[in-house]
Amino acid sequence: MVYILATNRFWNKAIVKRIKTAINKEVVLITEREDLAYEKLLKINPRYVFFPHWSYIIPPEIHDNFECIVFHMTDVPFGRGGSPLQNLISRGIYETKITALKCQSDIDAGPVYMKKPFSLYGNAEEIYLRASKVVGEMILEIIKTEPVPQEQQGNVVTFPRRSPDASNIDSLTELEKVFDHIRMLDAEGYPKAFLENENFRFEFQRPCLKYNRIIADVIITQKNCKNEK
Repeated sequence: MVYILATNRFWNKAIVKRIKTAINKEVVLITEREDLAYEKLLKINPRYVFFPHWSYIIPPEIHDNFECIVFHMTDVPFGRGGSPLQNLISRGIYETKITALKCQSDIDAGPVYMKKPFSLYGNAEEIYLRASKVVGEMILEIIKTEPVPQEQQGNVVTFPRRSPDASNIDSLTELEKVFDHIRMLDAEGYPKAFLENENFRFEFQRPCLKYNRIIADVIITQKNCKNEK
């Protein structure tokens, strides 16, 4: 029996080793979009294709012909859609569930294999690292028990995918909101929380909320700066 794990985030790659150690099965890691091709998967003939964090649309020929399982950081059907971590924290929601669901054409609308409770405290990279451990446990449980997914129940709430401009903190008026905004974007591959004026852009990371102030690292970049030859 062969399994595929497709992810383009470094924090999920350790799941492969965890699965191999736990069940001594072959696990194929896919990290590039072009490697997720129907012909390649057909040769592998996987039992499951797991997507713990995949930033691209999964083609219908993949999810229609293989059992594909995605992991979403909301208690679906609440929170279908993009940027779940950032959309939850920006709404003041700090406790959620990680959901394993079957991939289908409608985004995050597939039947559910299982859900696990999850906390959203810490910065984004810390959260994703903790989520990776939970997802690894869920994958092992799915492999061992092969649960039958159940249709989602409840009212559908869809989150919009955030744009880089949404990282701007100039409209925030509460210190706690600024802290949340910085930490929820503090991970590799995400646009940092920022402020800017006519001449400079200020990007923030590693925030610490202490009493009535935030201590954070800041990267200051000069705008419209011409490269010197």
